[in-house]
Amino acid sequence: MVFSSLLFLFFYLPVTLAIYYLAPSRWRNLWLFIVNLVFYGWGEPVYVALMVFSIAVNYAAGYLVDLHRDKAKRILILNAVINLGLLFFFKYYDFLALNLSRLPGLGFFHPLGVTLPIGISFYTFQNMSYPIDVCRGDARSQRSFIRYGTYVALFPQLIAGPIVRYKDIADQLDSRRETKAKFASGVGRFCIGLSKKVLLANNIGALWDVYKAMDPASLSAADAWLGALAFTFQIYFDFSGYSDMAIGLGRMLGFDFVENFNYPYISRSVTEFWRRWHISLSTWFRDYVYIPLGGNRRGKGRQILNLLIVWTLTGIWHGASWNFLLWGLYYALLLVLEKVFLYDRLMRAPGWVGHIYALILVIVGWVLFSVEDLSSCILYLRSMFFGGAGLCSTTFLYYLRSFAPGIAVMILASTPLAKRLYACLPQKLSRVLNPVLVLASLLLCTAYLVDSTYNPFLYFRF
Repeated sequence: MVFSSLLFLFFYLPVTLAIYYLAPSRWRNLWLFIVNLVFYGWGEPVYVALMVFSIAVNYAAGYLVDLHRDKAKRILILNAVINLGLLFFFKYYDFLALNLSRLPGLGFFHPLGVTLPIGISFYTFQNMSYPIDVCRGDARSQRSFIRYGTYVALFPQLIAGPIVRYKDIADQLDSRRETKAKFASGVGRFCIGLSKKVLLANNIGALWDVYKAMDPASLSAADAWLGALAFTFQIYFDFSGYSDMAIGLGRMLGFDFVENFNYPYISRSVTEFWRRWHISLSTWFRDYVYIPLGGNRRGKGRQILNLLIVWTLTGIWHGASWNFLLWGLYYALLLVLEKVFLYDRLMRAPGWVGHIYALILVIVGWVLFSVEDLSSCILYLRSMFFGGAGLCSTTFLYYLRSFAPGIAVMILASTPLAKRLYACLPQKLSRVLNPVLVLASLLLCTAYLVDSTYNPFLYFRF
């Protein structure tokens, strides 16, 4: 089940909220735990057992770490082996077996065809952060299995984040305030995210699907760049829209989740881009991998090695495919170059230089991310820079005319300008406009979902 579906909007969510607010406060976590599992198991009920097992393992690890501080390191190692072992088996075993089977003498490796559990990367990372936070003294161990299970399986952020760390939400599990103002704010934020996903990401995604289906060697340079730009907008409005919906749903239930995006496409460097894109993932790797490895405290050489490790892991976290590994290494190289000498020069240059530099590199990165077949990816990049079929084409001009108004809206929506202009409105006018805009966006999105069957979600399997 996804948020941008009629089933969720007009059945699951109203029923969940109605019973949640009718129930006494002491029963609300239990109700959430139940509906979380229903939400997760709607498409793949067999993997509910896997999630409950994962919850139980990490709940026990947190309890044991708190109880046996002298053995905490061994407990954390065992817990990491179990968590990463499950993640490896379901997400990476088939990929590894397929590649090993091609080597001489290793033909006995065979892919098992195991279906990837939805959101396993997200809830595995959330689970692993809990006993680590307890060991560090950043959070108290949770004695209630229901409360801990509610944290891990909380449906707003379950299948695509943001990655909510236990220490950031521990107090809210024990007691939280649900207010009318917070609920109204949550509804508004949810509708913003729904509009991003349905009205923007879905529409521009259709253009990317057209270009992705073409022979990359036959694309003109203009076509290749337009297709790559389409995916650049699609993945941003798809994923940031989902994060907005998650944050809004959390507020409706009394929770405060971390922000996950901060207008990444206005960045002046790749370093800044990754401070603004998927913030919860970047901070997770920083706090639980980069800093424990030594961060930037052990000299430049060790810092570069740590960056390579983190970005290799970041790449393969996104998927079991060579293009994701290449994508991670691509960003590792760029970040190392900026760390060594480029960043200071970018900051001294005129702002437009950094913006163009960052945007071009990010768009190229999204081609690596989106085209899984490496030979097709290379051909697509060649068309972008050398024009497989010349510089321009009638196909490009047709699609540019068709999508130009939407692209203009997306460029504006990728910056904080509209938000700032709206904030300048008189309070009386904004009070009237807020409910009107929320209702209008909900009606438009509903009409789109009724009329269209095209509703992909890019991060659904991560």
